[in-house]
Amino acid sequence: QVQLVESGGGLVQPGGSLRLSCAASGSIFSINAMGWYRQAPGKQRELVARITSGGSTNYADFVKGRFTISRNTAKNTVYLQMNSLKPEDTAVYRCNAEWSNRFVSRGQGTQVTVSS
Repeated sequence: QVQLVESGGGLVQPGGSLRLSCAASGSIFSINAMGWYRQAPGKQRELVARITSGGSTNYADFVKGRFTISRNTAKNTVYLQMNSLKPEDTAVYRCNAEWSNRFVSRGQGTQVTVSS
């Protein structure tokens, strides 16, 4: 099993920055990819960014050039650096881990609110 703990959400003004962290524990060597998803009230959950065990990344079009996903393998942690935040980025952000090529674990979620 893989357990995930997120941190780093909060309230920020438009144009500001936040960094989210997701620490993985458990069967970390079975992780194939990790990513961040978000869900705003009344909207469907959507992929924000994803990084594979080989280091390949992909981003949703709406965050390209503003968000960066990275990892620290020594700390078993994935980060989402969010710059130039917009009010429409307001959502619950949840970390996701794909492991053993068929399972998915999700964190508890962290609220990000972009407002003046």
